Amino acid sequence: MDVLRRNTDYALRAMVHLARHWGDGSVSTKDLADSEKISYDLACKLLQKLAGAKLVKSRMGPKGGFELKKEPGKVSIKEIIESVQGPVFLNKCLMGDFKCPLEERCPVNKKLSELQEYIDGFFNHVTLANLLEDEDLVKGKRKARKKK
Repeated sequence: MDVLRRNTDYALRAMVHLARHWGDGSVSTKDLADSEKISYDLACKLLQKLAGAKLVKSRMGPKGGFELKKEPGKVSIKEIIESVQGPVFLNKCLMGDFKCPLEERCPVNKKLSELQEYIDGFFNHVTLANLLEDEDLVKGKRKARKKK
């Protein structure tokens, strides 16, 4: 079972790609798709979803493409995840509209609720800027290994 669907993973990678180009203008869908190894058709669909969620904006024309609507430090991965697949819930008991008849006395629900709160907080706290920082750390470690 995947908590994050494949399309969500692709959308996160696409958004990191756009974050790398923050302030440089639009990125064409073709360049993004090629660079991130996402099919062009799927990249188009994902970028339209992200535009509908007001996370990216598009520009028409020869220098057109997509760019982030907000700076990378102000875009949480929770926003991206929810724009593509909706909220992530560990189980049905934790969905807001479901009322479990055993909720009051269920020992599993209490612990899963704690984990759900942690996951929600984590997704809300991690931004595209954080992912770029992690990417820089990974690149730095690779360079250090190559020098040895």
